[in-house]
Amino acid sequence: MNNSFEFLSLVLDSITDHIVVIDETGEIQYVNKSWIAFGSNNACLIDYDWRGVNYINECDKASALGDEFATHAGSGIRNVISKKEENFYLEYPCHSPAEKRWFMMRISSFQILGDNYFVISHQNITERKLAEDEVKKQARLDGLTQISNRRTFDNFLHEEWRRCYRLKKTICLAILDLDNFKLLNDDYGHQYGDDCLIRVGELLKEFANRPGDICARYGGEEFVLVWGDTSLAQAKQLSDQLLHKITELNIQNINSPTEDYLTASIGLAEMVPNSKNGEIELIGKADSMLYKAKDSGRNKVES
Repeated sequence: MNNSFEFLSLVLDSITDHIVVIDETGEIQYVNKSWIAFGSNNACLIDYDWRGVNYINECDKASALGDEFATHAGSGIRNVISKKEENFYLEYPCHSPAEKRWFMMRISSFQILGDNYFVISHQNITERKLAEDEVKKQARLDGLTQISNRRTFDNFLHEEWRRCYRLKKTICLAILDLDNFKLLNDDYGHQYGDDCLIRVGELLKEFANRPGDICARYGGEEFVLVWGDTSLAQAKQLSDQLLHKITELNIQNINSPTEDYLTASIGLAEMVPNSKNGEIELIGKADSMLYKAKDSGRNKVES
């Protein structure tokens, strides 16, 4: 190794990013101390001597096993080496059994005595990614109940409708309204009402466990549940169980004309998506059943 490269290695060893230097063929010429430490701490098959290993070939091996990030990385490195791109960067997950991790890979070129080399750095961006994911998560949730909000529900129903259309499967929608909730708020105060909504939201999560299910706050004291690939009979059974669970919460509503505790009414509808209908029709049918449940005494499911 010439003196220029030796000086460069001193600089790179002082950097906390994981860094590897390759030549124009992809063969590794140098890795810094941070790279070696990461490999050793993560049971890497090559934990110290990387000389003779071809970085691009390793990307290709991972790509052949279906790693799409390795595919992008290999392509980006080749583009920088061939001067199709001046530099390249890629954000990718690198989770361990104990924690979630993300890194940003960057590649740039440099010359030593007329020979071309390429620095590939891997910077840990886990803290930023976790913060971004939390922001996205909060944007999808209702601020009070911490279940899905109206916008998330609308998007989910649209996609689930399309899925059930392709598969010719049924989809059920339940709209739930808490009976005489205004009286509860007036008698016990809005903090009591908010606590009630939070407890109902937590309960609803028990009834939306599959990828084709969702529970969401629809607005005010109204909630919705979607059950994809579910028959009306199955959805009716779930809805009856849900009403029973709500009464078991034993939330007092002393002046309610229905019962002296919190109850709910549910409108339930089923459709098989086709080219002549849409999710708006399903919402309309469930809403119509909800009004029927309320008009016929509340605390019941109409479907």
